[in-house]
Amino acid sequence: MAAGRWVSVTWKVLVVAVVLWLLVVLAAWLLQRQLIYLPDRSAPPPPAGVEEVAYTGADDAELTAWFLPADTASPRPHATVVVANGNGGNRAGRVPLAEGLAERGYAVLLTDYRGYGGNPGDPREEVLAEDFLAAVAQVADRPDVDPDRIVYLGESLGSAVVSEAAAERPPPALVLRSPFPALADVGRHHYPFLPVRTLLRDRFPTAEHLTRYEGPVLVVAGDSDRIVPDRFSRQVVEEHTAGPISLHLIGGADHNDRAVLSGDEFLDTVDDFLRETLTGNGDGAG
Repeated sequence: MAAGRWVSVTWKVLVVAVVLWLLVVLAAWLLQRQLIYLPDRSAPPPPAGVEEVAYTGADDAELTAWFLPADTASPRPHATVVVANGNGGNRAGRVPLAEGLAERGYAVLLTDYRGYGGNPGDPREEVLAEDFLAAVAQVADRPDVDPDRIVYLGESLGSAVVSEAAAERPPPALVLRSPFPALADVGRHHYPFLPVRTLLRDRFPTAEHLTRYEGPVLVVAGDSDRIVPDRFSRQVVEEHTAGPISLHLIGGADHNDRAVLSGDEFLDTVDDFLRETLTGNGDGAG
């Protein structure tokens, strides 16, 4: 009798555990976009010297970005960098990045996803690259921008966005900060008890997109990243065979540390890469 009661209790515990796990799985599926996208939806006022730019994205969404001219006496910047953010905050938090690039002779367009920074709607994977390319097209029409010298820079989740955009409209160079092969890899790292690959609707397959881009790629990551461990960025580099790619690790830097957001080592690495890559590619090479 005692053994029978023990078996009965064991089965009840297992059933409860399975039910609880299924509830967690259901919650993860229902709330996954709230876990992926962490927007600051407020519309920040542009700082002094920053131009607000309006453009039309996918399905006629009216979106806003910020343009910073290069801090140089040259009539044209060395190049124009279009930035796709990570999954948190909005473009206001990327002003130090833009200012650092502008000081080095680059014009910068800081984009925001829909649902971020006062932009209408909600973010979803299938429109973000198209929205980004709409911003690229808008800045390419400016008289102070050389359309052949527009490069893409993506942060974390934004690395997947610019990689997809690069496959559609190849830039002369691509910069990826803290990229991952696919979002499911990061999800499985943080939630090993969940069937992440099965649940994900927004997959962001960075490595897959990169197979269709043959231009030069720079990957920069912090070697102490606890959100996107640097092994994932290394994997992006190791698996990429479509074109030249290089890796720069910043010692001691976590995912959201200033060192990988707008630090001098990061900015100088990007500057060196772009100047070497773009030398001879149109006017204004430095």
